[in-house]
Amino acid sequence: MNDAGLIKLYYDRDESAISETKAKYGAYCFTVANNLLGNASDAEECVSSALYSAWSSIPPARPERLGIYLARITRNLAFNRMKAEARKKRGGRTAALVLEELSECIPAKGDPASEAELVELKRAVNAFLRSLPEREASLFIRRVFRVDSVKSIAKDFGTTENAVMSSLSRTRKKLRQYLIKEGLIDE
Repeated sequence: MNDAGLIKLYYDRDESAISETKAKYGAYCFTVANNLLGNASDAEECVSSALYSAWSSIPPARPERLGIYLARITRNLAFNRMKAEARKKRGGRTAALVLEELSECIPAKGDPASEAELVELKRAVNAFLRSLPEREASLFIRRVFRVDSVKSIAKDFGTTENAVMSSLSRTRKKLRQYLIKEGLIDE
């Protein structure tokens, strides 16, 4: 079933929307959560919570790309769980490493100054990613959004871990320069 059909099920309040969505996007969402959490049962709980959140938010939301919408919900739930576990001294090192890598190009300034700044930052990052060659954008998205390990990215792209790390480093530097040029961060 395509996304439009799935969203129609949500709008019709047809409960089969959840099972159909899980059949189509469950494995993808599981991968997103499991890459962050490193725990299959926690990842499965995040997927279930994401499906419930989708049920609660559609309607009124009408996502253009349901898979990305669900992955974002799942990722946020997994990050929240990861933060809660970190408070208990059980944090996931891979996610912390990815956030540390990103801090090279998007320095933290404490709490976001305003929602408008966040919207503008999202717009700029999306525009930057669209400007990249497909392979470079895919590597970056796999590492930053899905929090895949460098090893698994290298294997999937048929390259070395060093090549992946070099590409990611160059992309972060390009992102930083792009955000400086856009006036969103200071030099």
